[in-house]
Amino acid sequence: MGGTMHLRYIEMFQAILQAGTLTDAASLLNISQPAATKLLQQAERRLGFPLFVRAKGRLHLTPESAMLRGQMERIFDELRDLQRLASNIARADKYLLRVVSTPTLANAIIPKSITRLRRQLGQTSVELSTQHSREMLKSIVLREVDIGFTLQELNHPDVRCEPLCTGPLALIAPPGTWSGREAFQPITIDYLSDAPLVGITNTDNFGRQLQAYLEELDPPPRTSIWVQTYQIAKDLVCAGEGYALVDPFTAVSSGPDVQIRIIEPAVPVTLYAVYRIDGPLNSVQKSFLQCVKTISSDSIGILQAANTKVGVAR
Repeated sequence: MGGTMHLRYIEMFQAILQAGTLTDAASLLNISQPAATKLLQQAERRLGFPLFVRAKGRLHLTPESAMLRGQMERIFDELRDLQRLASNIARADKYLLRVVSTPTLANAIIPKSITRLRRQLGQTSVELSTQHSREMLKSIVLREVDIGFTLQELNHPDVRCEPLCTGPLALIAPPGTWSGREAFQPITIDYLSDAPLVGITNTDNFGRQLQAYLEELDPPPRTSIWVQTYQIAKDLVCAGEGYALVDPFTAVSSGPDVQIRIIEPAVPVTLYAVYRIDGPLNSVQKSFLQCVKTISSDSIGILQAANTKVGVAR
């Protein structure tokens, strides 16, 4: 017949792929098994070829439908994103402030910023989630959150990535690694030559830049543990697994658990706020942005004050 593909047929196609049987696909779609059978028959009749064949009690793609699979999955994903966007627009007013942060910042500065905001504005409702930067960008585009905070610059035509403050990369070590005088001096990155290092698996531009610095050392650091977040790296340093290079916010929030020294020449680490550009931030969002900026700037000031420049150690 006409080869017409309706959205309902795409939903049925995806449900069968996921469930493997018509009965289970019907359950996913919240329809009866006879209704699911009828829907599949309609789709195959309109397309002019079978979509599935039965083998060992399960439905499998035909050669024809296998060629459609990639495009059908893309359409289904876009439809699901559209449904999420509509839902998030409808519920946006139910939460005064919806924040997403990378796990590192959620441990280091965001809780203090929420506390400061609530002291200023009273019992403001806040919804905080943690995501890595790539997922964060999608959540902002789909209006699942209002503002995101990350150490990675994110580029998208629908969002603004605003730098809030910049601080120095820091080296942390287990307590007792350096003498009292050494512990309050900056240090060069070549100190890590042939040293045990907990690696960070950042795949952003900053992560690649940092890895390039380390690879230039001769010999390079001995890295046998790789982790995804600065916070986990800090925990491993506390456990005696070596040194770690961390952002200034993780360094300051570590307290007496580790020793901290600033890297010089400075390797800058920037904190970004990310939000949509299609409307102005409301007063609560602006206030929170200022709270994060103040808390993060104070953290950098504490770190820099602790590392007096009495001379750079190697």
